[in-house]
Amino acid sequence: MFTTRPELCGTFGMVASTHWLASAAGMAVLEQGGNAFDAAVAAGFTLQVVEPHLNGPGGDLPAILWPAAHDRPTVLCAQGTAPRAATIARYRDELGLALVPGTGPLAAVVPGSFGGWVVVLRDHGTMALADVLRFAIDYAENGYPVVPRIRATIRGVERLLRDEWTTSADVYLSALDGPLHRNPTLAQTYRRLAEADDPLEEWYEGFVAEAIVAFQSRDWMDSSGARHGGLLSEDDLRDWRPTYEQPYAVDYHGFTVLKAGPWSQAPVFLQQLRLLEGFDLAAMGHASAEYVHTVTECAKLAFADREAWYGDPDFVDVPMKMLLSREYADERRRLVGDEASAELRPGGDDPLLPSPVGDVPVAPGVGEPTRGDTVHVDVVDRWGNMVSATPSGGWLHGAPVIPELGFCLGTRAQMFWLEEGLPNSLAPRKRPRTTLSPTLVGRDGRPVLALGTPGGDQQDQWTLHSFLAHVHFGMDLQAAIDAPNHHTEAFPSSFYPRETRPRHVAVESRAGRDTLDGLRARGHEVEEADAWSLGRVSMVARDRDGQVRAGANARGMQGYAVGR
Repeated sequence: MFTTRPELCGTFGMVASTHWLASAAGMAVLEQGGNAFDAAVAAGFTLQVVEPHLNGPGGDLPAILWPAAHDRPTVLCAQGTAPRAATIARYRDELGLALVPGTGPLAAVVPGSFGGWVVVLRDHGTMALADVLRFAIDYAENGYPVVPRIRATIRGVERLLRDEWTTSADVYLSALDGPLHRNPTLAQTYRRLAEADDPLEEWYEGFVAEAIVAFQSRDWMDSSGARHGGLLSEDDLRDWRPTYEQPYAVDYHGFTVLKAGPWSQAPVFLQQLRLLEGFDLAAMGHASAEYVHTVTECAKLAFADREAWYGDPDFVDVPMKMLLSREYADERRRLVGDEASAELRPGGDDPLLPSPVGDVPVAPGVGEPTRGDTVHVDVVDRWGNMVSATPSGGWLHGAPVIPELGFCLGTRAQMFWLEEGLPNSLAPRKRPRTTLSPTLVGRDGRPVLALGTPGGDQQDQWTLHSFLAHVHFGMDLQAAIDAPNHHTEAFPSSFYPRETRPRHVAVESRAGRDTLDGLRARGHEVEEADAWSLGRVSMVARDRDGQVRAGANARGMQGYAVGR
């Protein structure tokens, strides 16, 4: 089988991520004697610099960690919460908004990404913060290569930056000229944090917190077409820290698949597995019309449940035991028919769905999230430690740059609804239901596979499809990543302006005419996507004999795996 690059094999360690410089930084740390967690932190901070259109220090971070010395993994939740002042009445009644804006400081939650990486290093790493931050500092200070998509992102919001977000213009318009871009202010911020006695305290209570609160309170243009200030306070930052929790898990064809809880969309991966275990996928043939149809219809059912049931479990009772039970899956599986469904069909008793969203304003030139505004990194080391992390938020096109710090805040609050009574309705100090969704897989009580992708609502589809290709069709990691991908958007988008596309399925053209025509015959509204356009999956694995393997996505021409 042709693959865009080989599956990497070795015994020392593997790092796979969405950018070659981050993978190289992580591997350098492994070579220096660091473990997988040290390497992941180095790669994560590097990604904040070299993919500023996809993530930043002011964003969010969920990760699944499995230390070799432990018999179970743990989920790191570094998803920040809504400000205390963020109420539905404030947004809807006082400001006249139907949705939380998709850009600008009014969409900010407590920035969790920096704190999350520091906690991973503190609790599981072996190196000092300065030792893993040095790569990010060097690239920010001395320059990193500007990939085409950075320039395309900047051009898409160039007028906004010049006319409104002038602090961002000062940092990023220079990236349109020359092969390298520098962000010396961000380098200085990192350096001050690396030298601090307590970097978490400095971030959430010191100079970073002070600059964030002062800057975001000013009015800035956002996607509503109006100017608004943010609501974060000193108390919001001071009282928040990353947390740990146990993952949810289901067994599937000899593997134990592990995901974060329903404050993210992650359990939809598990719900899809429960539905799919009732079908003979291998007999259908990979990427056949029957296969894509079956997987898509199961995805619709799982994502309908996401809309009806998922939210921050500190605020709402999410019936996860029911949603992940085989009995529930058996009942739901009967809804998968021969024709594409156009309905949003959640299960359970009295599911709650948001009301349809009407026309909402989108200011000209304001950038909106796409299918790839996120990064991902997976690491495994020679001791058997494994980590999968999906940082995102703090995009250069999401909010204006804080000039004293060199980065912008995230916009994750746009995922809340401004409708009362829903599981994901806005509330003070509540976590938005994020789309960020790393995956870890175990077997016989040990980690064997870590994987993930950028892609918003598509994350738990693209990653799932690579996992299925590996499990059911015997593809190695690279072949599973390279295989033709697909997804559906037949449910409300998590991003402003929250569009739904009934019967939609996007399929890479490489799947072939028989597949595309077969899907149309089943009633799907087929989007024939470019041959190499859907997904940015990366994977690392560890076998029983200690061999480690890795693969990375060729789509977008940035992702790389390294190892030996």
